[in-house]
Amino acid sequence: MNATDVLEISRDSIWIMLKISAPLMLTALVVGLVIGLLQALTQLQEQTLTFVPKIVILFAVFVLTIPFMSNTLIEFTRELMTRAVGIGVGGAG
Repeated sequence: MNATDVLEISRDSIWIMLKISAPLMLTALVVGLVIGLLQALTQLQEQTLTFVPKIVILFAVFVLTIPFMSNTLIEFTRELMTRAVGIGVGGAG
């Protein structure tokens, strides 16, 4: 395994991490903005108003995106194992 392989695997790992976390992060951003806007418009500054809806919605989005996340991780793991076999990592010494 040379430096190019390590850099390529690292780049792919970061891309997969961003791809998997994007639905939850974008949902949290949108929900936070909507709740913040509603709080600013109504001047209602209750702290639990920001956390409870965000947690519930994020949990729902997480449950809905579990198949996407698991499939993405499975494909990435298969690709890593194929690369490992291709470059001879894990072979008998």
